[in-house]
Amino acid sequence: MAWIAEYVWLSGQNTFTDLRSKYKTITNVSLDKATVKDMSKWNFDGSSTNQHRGSNTEIIIMPVAMYPHPFLDNAKVVLCECYYPDGTPEKSNTRKRAKELFDAHAEDEPMFGLEQEYFIMKNGRPLGWPENGYPAPQGDYYCGNGAQVVGREIVLEHYQACLRMGLKLSGVNAEVAPAQWEYQVGPCIGIEQGDHMVMSRWVYQKIGEKYGLEISYDAKPVKGDWNGTGCHTNFSTKAMREEGGIKDIYAACENLKKTFLDDVKFYGADNDQRMTGIHETSKLSEFTYGIGTRHTSVRIGNDIKADGKGYFEDRRPAASVDPYLVTSRLFTSSMGYDGPSVDMLEPKAWWKDLEAEAAKAAADAAKAASK
Repeated sequence: MAWIAEYVWLSGQNTFTDLRSKYKTITNVSLDKATVKDMSKWNFDGSSTNQHRGSNTEIIIMPVAMYPHPFLDNAKVVLCECYYPDGTPEKSNTRKRAKELFDAHAEDEPMFGLEQEYFIMKNGRPLGWPENGYPAPQGDYYCGNGAQVVGREIVLEHYQACLRMGLKLSGVNAEVAPAQWEYQVGPCIGIEQGDHMVMSRWVYQKIGEKYGLEISYDAKPVKGDWNGTGCHTNFSTKAMREEGGIKDIYAACENLKKTFLDDVKFYGADNDQRMTGIHETSKLSEFTYGIGTRHTSVRIGNDIKADGKGYFEDRRPAASVDPYLVTSRLFTSSMGYDGPSVDMLEPKAWWKDLEAEAAKAAADAAKAASK
């Protein structure tokens, strides 16, 4: 019996609102027996997505993962990577590089949990906000119940659709502003974390399309005295999860001190607007860590210290992160391995300001220490 495969790919702009897809009728294998290995490669017109290179506009999409379809009967969803016709990865194919890094250090069993914050928007404003002005200040919304909470039905529709797909969502909660929410993806090992995050964002695109809504992952979608939107990234290795693993957590934090100026460049293109040192954030121009802290770059939980093993939370990533890059970069920097290069990123104007601010802070600290 024929069935439908919806091929999904990242079309070069970002990994949250620029997910494309098209449908294909499958007749060579039954739905119940099909695996991702049965899915043939396909192609699309890269000139229509600004992904082509030269006069040959064809982009090849290679299936890498497959899931039950959350919205269609007799169908599956196929996640794909993009390649040029000569077989080289398309420039925005960050998944391939991340998988190479995870495979090279598979014995570490890097485990992640990503906390995806976002705003539900309509016509450029958070859903349910007054047309002019602002709602009541932050305070009553976080994990709230009642008339002040906005969007719960949409949030739960997304949650259930992701679970039907087999995506590893571990929970959801209302955040500190009305129409701001969070869902958690994980725990996942290695490349699965990025795959499940990308597919959860695709689910939200579909639901937004249904209701005429936008899902905003901007780091600071509402200016002023409102929290930004982050993607706190929880991370551990096999050694960190074993007895005495707290020493490996501390060692990872010390490694992150050495690379933080480059690491944060992978943590969201507009993250400078969010990471200001207020609204439960640290400053991008320094690296700090502590026990139970929420104003530091990294938080180690009180329960982790008590148990002597576990994981740590990097609080710096913004909601708009590429999950393949943030996970592979955090892993390799924590372990002292070679990781994704800054050269693969588009430079941002705020990087120079960040580096200057960090240099000044380091000079001031050295001067104070010499007294």
